[in-house]
Amino acid sequence: MPTRSVEFFDRQFRRQSAAGDYALNPFERAVLPYLHGEVLDLGCGLGNLAVAAAHAGCTVTALDASDAGIQDLERRAQQAGLPVRARVADLSHYRASIHQGKLEEDEITAGYDCVVSIGLLMFFSCEQAREVLGELQRSVRPGGIAAVNVLVEGTTYMEMFDPAGYCLLGRDELHSALTGWEILLSRHDEFPAPGDTVKRFHTVVARRPAAR
Repeated sequence: MPTRSVEFFDRQFRRQSAAGDYALNPFERAVLPYLHGEVLDLGCGLGNLAVAAAHAGCTVTALDASDAGIQDLERRAQQAGLPVRARVADLSHYRASIHQGKLEEDEITAGYDCVVSIGLLMFFSCEQAREVLGELQRSVRPGGIAAVNVLVEGTTYMEMFDPAGYCLLGRDELHSALTGWEILLSRHDEFPAPGDTVKRFHTVVARRPAAR
């Protein structure tokens, strides 16, 4: 059964699709220049970043829990002939795995040049969020890129969250999780939200150490 958060974004994505609103958000614009090669987009939403990355020459695997978002992304990628593979997935259980040989239709492989997670981890419990963050890192090839954006402590806008499970990471928790990686971008952003509330974000792009 869809969670409150998935239902929230299904409605939002249908409105955006109907309006032809496919503009990149500020975080997607910030990470796009770092993307190359094989890209895994975890929590791709409507797929705007996946489409932009594919136009820039990347091959993209895009996963999200929203049927509305994935269906629209599949339609746009097919129409444009873009190398985007889109799948509906419950990413709260995402695990990195390496498959030898040919991929089956519904398998997702680990070992990507870039792994992206924009606005995803906060929709899990903190235990799940930290587990997925670790799996995300293991999915990046040596020398590859992780691009992660989360809402952090101090956020007071809660309308999109399922009360049963959400997480506001610490202000600089991403830095701690990526110890040993080369930080290429780190920025904090704050935006006003409905009801005199606020959203506080941290976005980090980091390079995994190359294999020795």
